[in-house]
Amino acid sequence: MSILLGIDTGGTFTDAVIISRNDDTASSSDFIDGKVIAKAKSLTTKSDLVVGIAASVEKVLQSAGIGSSEITLVSLSTTLATNALVEGHGGRAAMVLAGFSEKDIANSPLKKAIGNDPCIYLSGAHDANGHQIQPLDLGPLESAIDAISGAVEGFAVAGYFAVRNPAHEREIRDLILAKTGMPVTCSYELSDQLNGPKRALTTLLNARLISMTARLIQATTGLLKQKNIGCPLMVVRGDGSLVSAEFAMRRPIETILSGPAASLIGARWLTRKDNAFVSDIGGTTTDVAVLENGRPKIDGSGAKVGEFQTMVEAVAMNTFGLGGDSEIKLEETGLEPEIIAGPGRVIPLSLLAIEHKSIVLSALERQLRSPIRGRFEGKFAMASGLNISAMPEGASEQKLLEQITPAPTPLDRLLSSQSQYATLQKLVRSGHALISAVTPSDAMHVLGKYDAWNGEAAFLGLSLFARQKNGRGQPIAKDANAMAERIRTKIINRSADMVLLTGFRQDGMDGDNLINHPLVKKALAGENGRVKVDVSLDRPLIGLGASAHQYLPPAASRLGIASIIPEHAEVANAIGAVVGQIELTFSVMILQPSEGIYEVAGEKRRAFNDLESAKTFAKQQARIGIEKRALEAGAAEFTVIFEQDLKMATIEGQEKFIEGTIIARITARPLQLMIKPKKGLT
Repeated sequence: MSILLGIDTGGTFTDAVIISRNDDTASSSDFIDGKVIAKAKSLTTKSDLVVGIAASVEKVLQSAGIGSSEITLVSLSTTLATNALVEGHGGRAAMVLAGFSEKDIANSPLKKAIGNDPCIYLSGAHDANGHQIQPLDLGPLESAIDAISGAVEGFAVAGYFAVRNPAHEREIRDLILAKTGMPVTCSYELSDQLNGPKRALTTLLNARLISMTARLIQATTGLLKQKNIGCPLMVVRGDGSLVSAEFAMRRPIETILSGPAASLIGARWLTRKDNAFVSDIGGTTTDVAVLENGRPKIDGSGAKVGEFQTMVEAVAMNTFGLGGDSEIKLEETGLEPEIIAGPGRVIPLSLLAIEHKSIVLSALERQLRSPIRGRFEGKFAMASGLNISAMPEGASEQKLLEQITPAPTPLDRLLSSQSQYATLQKLVRSGHALISAVTPSDAMHVLGKYDAWNGEAAFLGLSLFARQKNGRGQPIAKDANAMAERIRTKIINRSADMVLLTGFRQDGMDGDNLINHPLVKKALAGENGRVKVDVSLDRPLIGLGASAHQYLPPAASRLGIASIIPEHAEVANAIGAVVGQIELTFSVMILQPSEGIYEVAGEKRRAFNDLESAKTFAKQQARIGIEKRALEAGAAEFTVIFEQDLKMATIEGQEKFIEGTIIARITARPLQLMIKPKKGLT
């Protein structure tokens, strides 16, 4: 029996699981045959993720009652890369562009992404067939490199048609390494697709993530050593596959959407369902995606994180600002104002009262005794505790920040106007402050469906919320329980809408408009008249997350499909982090620059007079490339599977070769998971 440790750092919680693996399972099996023997949760510590990881690992080891030295595999899924790109964080990186001009990128997202970071333009380019049309001039880089290297943490290199011939990128990389020894990312290493500016953008983002990813991985590795866990660390990529920590440190951009991808792998392992919708409702967001033939559906256009579209293959995920910590607000207009859930995240009142019980309860009780409702009642502000050196720019923000302490302050004692509330929101967005208010988690406490935190604070908060007036001057709910039920219904309906929207998008339709169509709304509500309208999906819904069983079964019923809430659904991400496999591809292109000449592109270029010889050589190069990449990723023994994609055209009745790609593909277990690791490759 092997013991596996999976870790997931989410937006709210860091989860850890220990799984016992049956070593009699064949290494080629699609599943690790095992069971969950322990699980644990700790609050994610955004200022230092390793603190939350350490707490979860400590808890799960104690719960499992096993020695740390017995663990044979550790794997981590992390929000670090995703959050860094969304929030605009990351180290400074120098962009080196060969063959591109400022005009080429003037209107592209790459220009915005570079911002104030150094950017060096070099002459030197290849054509679409990989032939050099302009020699590389390294002079400008040699002149500037000493000054630049002191101001950045890495370099990103992108050459004109580098995917057809990476020679210029390699020359630039070798110079930077010789002069600085700093991390260098070349665009041809990350993608074999055309679209130079988009590929350069992906390369730049990768370079910015290297230093922070390295710090997290090194700190996590150090933690494991302290715990006497000696096995190597694996990391989850955005497509759900595993790679070694060393591989992830060089290509951290590939870990974006790591957590959501891990949840899909975990969902399949827990349910053994090959085709399903998967909805993972967390504290901050709800992620909805699709399992297709046992694998996460991949976004063919590349993962989009924040405002940037990348070339990274990652799960096709729809993320919505709806979770247990979503702020519950009331629409300002209408006779019967709607409840709004999210997208903003706040600290649940029930959670705030765990550490600050007397402050929270006394303030809520005081507000509830007042016969007149205050505009800021039921809300608190506190300092974030994050190490943010930069002060807010505006004088009003600075003044308000001085009044906010680590202990929560009731907003009705802190603010006197709506404009001050807008100022507070700016401090929240900049990371200086936090707000606590009513959330779905509080509603679950009031309904008796969740009891992890302080239910009294939740009851008082919802009692205050319920006495808000509708357009007729009446309270929107008779009491806290009625208010909690309205919130629960809102989350159920919104969850159903998000799954249906994902289904529409998967079918290539405008889901955003269709879910608001009157016929769709009538169908979901079951309001049929003379005309009966039905809307349903083609596969079941797997619900994940601690609160999934409260919302997703009725949401699935609304959609006319079955729901599955598996045991351990609340830690599916951590499970997916450790039960996945290493999956890699390596592609080699065959070009035809002139009639009867077949050139194999890549690091070793060769020309042939017949296509079959070119295909044979391309297959050899693809095997060498995939075997090298597999060893770097920590794969055990594997078999290489080859595919070919040949583009042909019929010209004057004859089929002509245009270009082709030979693809080498492997699926393997991590080396330390093999029963009897063997040397060499198959």
